[in-house]
Amino acid sequence: MSDGIRVMIERGPKGKKVVACAIDWPGWSRGATTEGTALEVLESYRSRYQPIAKLAGLEPEFESLGGLEVVERIEGTGSTDFWGISFSSASTERGPMSGAECERKIAILQASWTFFDDVAQRVSAVLRKGPRGGGRDRDQIISHTYGAERDFAKKVEIITPQGAMLTPDGLREHRDSYTDAIRAYDAEGKMARTWTLQFLIRHSAYHFLDHAWEMEDKDLTGQEEQFSR
Repeated sequence: MSDGIRVMIERGPKGKKVVACAIDWPGWSRGATTEGTALEVLESYRSRYQPIAKLAGLEPEFESLGGLEVVERIEGTGSTDFWGISFSSASTERGPMSGAECERKIAILQASWTFFDDVAQRVSAVLRKGPRGGGRDRDQIISHTYGAERDFAKKVEIITPQGAMLTPDGLREHRDSYTDAIRAYDAEGKMARTWTLQFLIRHSAYHFLDHAWEMEDKDLTGQEEQFSR
């Protein structure tokens, strides 16, 4: 791995949205309307991603990184244009991972979970709403994020009962089963249905981090009384 940060640019078919993804750092991905802006936003999130690298035990490697280096440009899907997030694999994500690479990416996924859990514990239950009053509160975000990963896990044959992830034991069992399945699939060279395993990890990590950062940005800790009036 070079000192530069390998970045994949994913452009929606209609060119409405462009996503910049740090290929080697699952979850570090941001979208915008142009490539230049997507890269600027990705860079601006470097400091926000640092805690995840630290939780994964990769802080020295992360701190030694250089600048962003675009190594691939691909066309995404209609969902790329609609949501402004990545829905396609980079060419380097299409092959099997080495054991060490698989464990490294799983460590980042686990760090993303830990970060999300920590944020969820410290933010206000009621979150700042949009100008028209829209947006989810904390518990709704937690339920949504867990529910989405429950669907992601089905791609590696993990069936988690609905609501199980809302209990500590159920959440731990789901996560252990999910990471064990990723390891097993990688060892067998299997795809996660239509997704590559590396994209599955990246997409899972991104979804947790995106909503963790959303909760941080909308946190009303210390302001709850003012916003409840």
